[in-house]
Amino acid sequence: MIDRERQVLDRIERQRRRPAKVREERITLSHGAGGKATHTLIEAVFLNAFSNPLLAPLEDAARLQVGDARLALTTDSYVVSPLFFPGGDIGDLAVNGTVNDLAVSGATPLYLTCGFILEEGFPIADLTRIVASMRAAADRAGVMIVTGDTKVVQRGKADGCYVNTAGVGIIEGSGSLGVSAVQPGDAILVSGPIGEHGVTIMLARGELDIEADLVSDTAPLNGLVAELLASCSGVHAMRDATRGGVATILNEIATDAQVSVIVDENAIPVRPEVRGASELLGIDPLYVACEGRLVAAVAADQASTALAAMRAHPLGAQAAVIGRVEADQPGMVLLNTAFGGTRIVDMLVGDPLPRIC
Repeated sequence: MIDRERQVLDRIERQRRRPAKVREERITLSHGAGGKATHTLIEAVFLNAFSNPLLAPLEDAARLQVGDARLALTTDSYVVSPLFFPGGDIGDLAVNGTVNDLAVSGATPLYLTCGFILEEGFPIADLTRIVASMRAAADRAGVMIVTGDTKVVQRGKADGCYVNTAGVGIIEGSGSLGVSAVQPGDAILVSGPIGEHGVTIMLARGELDIEADLVSDTAPLNGLVAELLASCSGVHAMRDATRGGVATILNEIATDAQVSVIVDENAIPVRPEVRGASELLGIDPLYVACEGRLVAAVAADQASTALAAMRAHPLGAQAAVIGRVEADQPGMVLLNTAFGGTRIVDMLVGDPLPRIC
């Protein structure tokens, strides 16, 4: 049995090592889901064209040296549907998402840009509401929106409103966070219950006859990250679990650091409402997007300190240690299930929840 398992794992690893190649002739929704198709598109098209040492790490933000200053730079686009949902809207989602990409890169977020693509006929009242939400989110996160752009396209050429943001922050000290720094023995932590944003968006569309008392977890993580880094020097890497969810982050850690990640299903915090809705939808909460949760890899001897620091912050009150990093079977993520078995947690295939961010 062990030999057969090894053969399967070796076959998977050989498949992963093949050069990335986009086999589709046209873009599909899967290319934007954050899973295998997204990673293939990035490697085969964008990295092939733009390859450089600053881009190569593929972290949530690029780290730049400008004179004596170390900066982090990130950009993101938001096409969520519906634009307004329980717990937030496209405006605060855009601000929080950009702030979080900077924060998990170890930077203090400072300034954001804001670009709007608006469809002819979009209500001014809705635009005003979105902009006010962005301003409030920026104030909460302690950042300023300092420049922007607006484009209007013909009716039917967009879906109401799309938002693009970029952000810049400053990195203090000489330390450097990154998935490549993850080591065997590290503990894997998540800052709170997973999957709330993605399930909330799906239910808000009204296409399913499912009722649940859920709101999006969208929130700025820079305060939580600052307290974590101030309390714990053993943080090796952080990622915010957006498209593709926690499962995608764990696979990125395993692949990029050439380690394996072992996760305990019983340790993963999931609200009953999210678990129930996910079962009805036929999806795994591990693959569902969050917008106010981070995954951290921390030295084992400081895991308790990191967990206490997270739980001391309101956004990390339900933080948990969910797994560990090992040297065997590099590139693999394995889940110890609630039923006592073990299964592979692979990269997301397809797009179970399109247009969630």
